Amino acid sequence: MTAHHSLLRCASRLAPASVGASENARVRLRKARERGIALVLVTGAIAILTVMLAEFQDETSAELAAATAARDSVQAEYMAKSGVNLARLLIASEPTMRGAVAPLFMLMRRSPPQLPVWEFSDQLLGIFNDEAASKDFASTAGVSASEGKNLGMPGGKFELVIVDEDAKINVNLGASNDIAHIRLAQEIMGLISPLQYSPLFEQKDSRGQFHDRLSTCQAIIDWADVDEQAFNCDLTQLSSAQNAGVEDGWYQLLKKPYRRKNAPFDSLSELHMVRGVSEEFWSTFVDPDPVNPKKRVLTVWGQGAVNVNTANAQTLLGIVCAGAPTAEICTSADQASLFLTGVTMARGMTMGAPIFGAPREFVAAMTGQGQLGPLLAGLGMKPVTFKSQSEFQKSITTESKMFSIYAVGVKKGYRRETRVQVHAVVDFRNAPGLGFGPPGLGAAAVVPGTTRDGSSSAPKNASSDAIVAATTPSTAGNVVYYRVE
Repeated sequence: MTAHHSLLRCASRLAPASVGASENARVRLRKARERGIALVLVTGAIAILTVMLAEFQDETSAELAAATAARDSVQAEYMAKSGVNLARLLIASEPTMRGAVAPLFMLMRRSPPQLPVWEFSDQLLGIFNDEAASKDFASTAGVSASEGKNLGMPGGKFELVIVDEDAKINVNLGASNDIAHIRLAQEIMGLISPLQYSPLFEQKDSRGQFHDRLSTCQAIIDWADVDEQAFNCDLTQLSSAQNAGVEDGWYQLLKKPYRRKNAPFDSLSELHMVRGVSEEFWSTFVDPDPVNPKKRVLTVWGQGAVNVNTANAQTLLGIVCAGAPTAEICTSADQASLFLTGVTMARGMTMGAPIFGAPREFVAAMTGQGQLGPLLAGLGMKPVTFKSQSEFQKSITTESKMFSIYAVGVKKGYRRETRVQVHAVVDFRNAPGLGFGPPGLGAAAVVPGTTRDGSSSAPKNASSDAIVAATTPSTAGNVVYYRVE
């Protein structure tokens, strides 16, 4: 009994201590749990904020990159536009340059030829370009660019390629009159008739069909003419009213049929839709080198006559064969090769200077006369006998009026550059000379929106001279095609 009471007293004394210890343990556990929860919440919040910050940074970086790209694109486009405008000014200034050298040609009893200033646009316009081009111009011209104001193009540059469209065969002659149809047929057949091109017309196209020379020539002309009559490209039967019946339904039999346009070509790429213009035909007769537009043979722009001073050798061969289809340079591959070699050598000797001052000089060279004729004869090329020299002279010229300007604006950025190309086709056929106003106004031209003293003119003060000035072709030519790429 005594021992039992002793155990109870010990238990009563230990109970408060054990209860207090467990309570402390519960408190510490609760605090640890709270700290853990707080740590988890803080860690989660940090993770969420990190994700949000990364997303905001990505969005901001993307928006900044997009804004920078848009800014650089606009600047590059205007650099290209500046190149186009400078090119137009350069071409417009050619008659003035030609007038300066005219006395020298008069002493030689020759007509002063058109100077191909567009071939030297990089050098002549370098002062307006980037620092490297400006230094090249300064060293060539012996001047200091530092003395000029508002010159150069900081942060970018423009690249120019000016293509003489009158050096090509214009397929849009098919949209003109019957005489133009015949001339185009002669030029196309003269281009594709040489025997070395026969394999091209003896194989099937991608659709498994054959297209000979006559059907391809006919298809090109019929695409652009306004009637539904098939044109006959047989040079032995051509007349001013020659046709070969009704145009066929070839295009209607295609998997995705379409109709002939019966209107002028809008762009050169439209030729892809014409019957017989396969990829092989394109790379041989249309655009042999897509990187270099100067090597193009055909065009949809041009005044009609081909400039014999600027046309490449292949185009010249086609033009000559149009006027003399039975000449040996058109029927013999060896003679054609001699002609191409002779033209290339002659142009290499003149270093880009024009060879012929007038169409009659080219005719004389082809017939073995003049300055170039003996050179070609010395190479073994036989003289050409034209069917009609007077008619042939109407198809050629020595002065170009239509030009394609390919200007690329380049804006340099951090680790990248933005490039924008502008392609403009400019017609200088009716452009007045520099320093001259509209016909009848003389040198004191009235600029639209200004008076003769240069002050601003309100519409109420507009005169008949101002109206004439506003509707007169620009000195820098008229833009007939414009595309930003």
